[in-house]
Amino acid sequence: MSKMPRRAFLTGVIAAGAGPVLGATPAVSLRPRLRPARAVGPAALAGMIRGAGVSGQIACAVADAETGEILEGYATATRLAPASVTKAVTALYALETLGSDHRFTTRVVATGKITNGILAGDLVLVGGCDPTLDTRGLAALAEGMKAAGIREVRGRFLVYENALSPIRTIDPDQPDHLGYSPAVSGLALNYNRVHFEWKRQGAKYLVRMDARTAGYRPEVQVAQMRVVDRATPVYTYTNGGQQDHWTVARGALGSEGARWLPVRQPGLYAGDVFATLARSHGIVLGAPELIEGAPVGEDVATVDSPPLREVLQGMLKYSNNLTAEMVGLAATAQRVGRAPTLATSALHMNLWAMQSLGMERPGFADHSGLGSASRISPADMVRGLAAVHRAGALRPILKPVTMRDTKGRPVADHPVKVVAKTGTLNYVSGLAGYIKTTGGRDLVFAIFSADEDVRATITRANRERPAGARAWASRARRLQRRLLSRWGTEISG
Repeated sequence: MSKMPRRAFLTGVIAAGAGPVLGATPAVSLRPRLRPARAVGPAALAGMIRGAGVSGQIACAVADAETGEILEGYATATRLAPASVTKAVTALYALETLGSDHRFTTRVVATGKITNGILAGDLVLVGGCDPTLDTRGLAALAEGMKAAGIREVRGRFLVYENALSPIRTIDPDQPDHLGYSPAVSGLALNYNRVHFEWKRQGAKYLVRMDARTAGYRPEVQVAQMRVVDRATPVYTYTNGGQQDHWTVARGALGSEGARWLPVRQPGLYAGDVFATLARSHGIVLGAPELIEGAPVGEDVATVDSPPLREVLQGMLKYSNNLTAEMVGLAATAQRVGRAPTLATSALHMNLWAMQSLGMERPGFADHSGLGSASRISPADMVRGLAAVHRAGALRPILKPVTMRDTKGRPVADHPVKVVAKTGTLNYVSGLAGYIKTTGGRDLVFAIFSADEDVRATITRANRERPAGARAWASRARRLQRRLLSRWGTEISG
């Protein structure tokens, strides 16, 4: 495992040799001490915020990236939901714990002797916490198994997903059919989503559930779909023990279409697909069976993820929730052992953020920000961003923010340069990152908006597209752009 030296990770911030998250208090200051910000910024800032038309609460802060001094703010100590801005902290947590070059390895293990192509024992698909594993990766494992000389397996086909505690859904408050809240375990395939496709033929529909990726479309048995005559709901889900059972309303389908649905049985899903791919090489496996303990045996095939830094850059760009939860859980497992829940793992990340980033009251409830219980203040967020500025751990992997003119049109050569992580939930909008001003000064910022009163009225069934949420989010993003322009042009070098 490649471990990033802590001096390299937080140059001038973390003392060399500092202990793990639950260790003793460091002997040196972990961060530059932030000077108190004004409770309400200048009249122009307050007026801009009041006139933005964003209901609920708004809080923001901008600080010098070198010193951490807050230069301007509004309700800087107010703790609001960060949504996917959480992923920026998760990325730092994983980088410092696992190292930027760390790779997650998925293995095929033989528990018996291989003689004349016959495995006299069990074959085990072993998850190694890789959030990027797709059907191509499983195909490479099947090819590797054949290259190892296996032609027949006399024992069972087993699946080990318990490197991370299996969790049925990232956020139980989300509707069952939303692909961005799948199950989590130590084995994931295609971001734990299954492709549902339908096409009308006469009075009936042909439906297909598969694990498609570039070059592969294996059908799956672990997820089953029935078309039923009803108006609503569009989808229903029930846990069939060894299968995910779905139904869809006939009237919602139209002539043809497709969408990704979440997988709730990730180990069995990956096992189902791997068995299909093995059959394409003439190797017949039994039905996949989950096992609790890690197997002991010989690796006959392995496949690695890209380096962690690359995985995290993709996570920040596309805001993938499963990646965030898996890398966060893997970091916690490395530091203190396997966490039983997302909330438990997030607690360890909070303690780490206090020690290593100098945050005072981080309240992350998971690693992705999908759950609604997370809270953090702009002041705390800029503390963390300032703490890692000089080491350059986060800024290079954040996504550039397109600056716009007063009419909302993108400006390709805008003199203000911003990289940041966005965060969006229903009636929640966040943005935090780094600014390079027109004068060349480096700033850190955090902007959070949330209308919890309206969020409380949204039923679980309506959380995919609640009324008014899109317009509210547009106003919140417009305010963010105005604040970035203000800070980038009016705070001199």
